[in-house]
Amino acid sequence: MAITVQSACGRSFPLKDDLAGKLVKCPECGEELRVPGGSSAERPEERFSGLDPAFLRKKFLLRQKHMAISEKYYVWDEAGKTIMFVQRPAHFFRSLLAILGGFGILLVVIGAFVAIGSLLGKEAGGVVMVAGFFVAIAAMIVVVLLLAPKRHVFFYRDETAKELLLKVDQDQKFAPIVATYTVRAPSGVILAVLRKNYLYNILRKRWYVLSPAGAVLSVIKEDSIILSLLRRVLGPALGLLRTNFVFFKGDSDHPIAEFNRKFTLLDRYVLDLTPDVEGHLDPRLAVAAGVMLDTGERR
Repeated sequence: MAITVQSACGRSFPLKDDLAGKLVKCPECGEELRVPGGSSAERPEERFSGLDPAFLRKKFLLRQKHMAISEKYYVWDEAGKTIMFVQRPAHFFRSLLAILGGFGILLVVIGAFVAIGSLLGKEAGGVVMVAGFFVAIAAMIVVVLLLAPKRHVFFYRDETAKELLLKVDQDQKFAPIVATYTVRAPSGVILAVLRKNYLYNILRKRWYVLSPAGAVLSVIKEDSIILSLLRRVLGPALGLLRTNFVFFKGDSDHPIAEFNRKFTLLDRYVLDLTPDVEGHLDPRLAVAAGVMLDTGERR
């Protein structure tokens, strides 16, 4: 008895019974489909069956929208259909207010120390003024950090931004060594934590995908240590040394996904989860990590 499946492009086609539970590709649009039937052991990603359809796929195409103050991305399926809209608001006016506030405190503190120094002798006054300069710099940094907004990332169904699919919270405003980002479902439930260490990034960029309990779900690294070092010395070299990443299963050396930048003038990326045949990584976490690999690294 034949099994009939239908792809997103609308094409239906019959398949043999022995393909039940396996992945097949639509000959029309190339979408990967799970054939109904088969044992649960043959469907390791069954635990993701309740996800929003936007995440139920193996490949995601990302394009950054240019000429925008806030960082914005479109996520497409393989057929070129927009399935998500991603935004990381810049909060321009709040950020400007933080800078102006910091600059104002800088002038006030310097003015105060100059006034105090002028009342003292030449030698003592000079010391006070120099100390005042460093105090003013520290005060400015503190004020800017207090006033500056965190820049969270929002994943919406479309540009109307009415239906939230996913959110990535920036956990710290100031992270000199380790930065973390919390991935949340629309309900607010924590799905995972993304973490990066700036010290590691000096030689080779590396991110961690951690479960809410702290277990390592995936380690994401630049594709090659040699290419990584060349990028540090030569830069992107007009796109020839563009940065690509590989997702590994846990902290092993088993690759389960790739995030590659296409050779184009505009920022375009392909997130490919095809190697994850066991369904180890939640697609929501992979998409969240993919966006952060670009906006979080300021590429």
